[in-house]
Amino acid sequence: MSDFSNANQSTAINPSAINSKVCVIIAAKNASATIGRAVRSALAEPETAEVVVVDDGSTDGTGAEALAADDGSGRLQILRFDVNQGPAAARNHAIEASTAPLLAILDADDFFLPGRFSQMLAEDGWDFIADNIVFVKEQNIGEVHLGVGRFRRDARMLELAAFIEGNISRRGAERGEIGFLKPVMRRDFLLRHGLRYHEALRLGEDYDLYVRALVAGARYKIIHSCGYGAVVRHDSLSGQHRTEDLRRLYEADQAILRSGGLDERQTALLQQHEQHIRARYELRHFLDLKNNSGPFSALFYALGKPQALPAIVGGILRDKQEALMGQKRQTATAPANALRFLLPARAEGDQA
Repeated sequence: MSDFSNANQSTAINPSAINSKVCVIIAAKNASATIGRAVRSALAEPETAEVVVVDDGSTDGTGAEALAADDGSGRLQILRFDVNQGPAAARNHAIEASTAPLLAILDADDFFLPGRFSQMLAEDGWDFIADNIVFVKEQNIGEVHLGVGRFRRDARMLELAAFIEGNISRRGAERGEIGFLKPVMRRDFLLRHGLRYHEALRLGEDYDLYVRALVAGARYKIIHSCGYGAVVRHDSLSGQHRTEDLRRLYEADQAILRSGGLDERQTALLQQHEQHIRARYELRHFLDLKNNSGPFSALFYALGKPQALPAIVGGILRDKQEALMGQKRQTATAPANALRFLLPARAEGDQA
């Protein structure tokens, strides 16, 4: 285990938190500008028993800003990795350091909307439960509460095949993979099935955990009311992945396929996801070679892997097409203050 130090680990128990059930886990790297907002939104939920922040090797004031957001209730714990380990390792460490029966993930630049957990915990019959996400730009966060309104829960169960299919992105379309969902998870389910985040992954670590949980029989419920605010940032760490991260993600798919336990449709969809990620890897690897070693090295690689040629050629052609269409797309962009929801939602009182 990596070395870490406690910046703040209070043992006092807030009497009002006796019936609280949720541990909110925040993995943070160089998030000093946003971590305070994330911590405050988590502590504001009455159902929150613990907030565990793991400062994952930050070089800014992330830990200090998290501590400044403490409300004095004794629920905030701040841990630190001296060397960056990635979000999967940070979350696993927080799971081990916490005790609450329910676990919720909050990204360091995001926030909860008031009343999130009350809507989720009103449902029963689940091992994982997720709600809707609103995507908002930093400058428009103040408008979220007015724009979101109050949506009907419209609860439904999510099956493995639908989850995998919902994570196969479509080129040229706005990202909307349901792997973005941030479910509350039952600790006892993770313990019974020996599930933790795959620490080799720095891309798709959530997707991988949820797939393995669904293979193990997790009851995954979705409600369409909105309680999670995802801030759209051009410099978000989640949007900056390496070519190597793509390789590790498709290898994680391959490992799940080898483990068995899938029916024919689930297998076909997981193979499709694996091929989709592998095609992205092959294109990125080709472009890396071209940029770092020159076009002849890249061409030699492509010719030596004929199975990768369709992904490389097709990806280059699509990139060229998107570049040509760029100006048209810019003129048709949505207003700067528009809110986007991951799931379709109906306001309370709307007819079905």
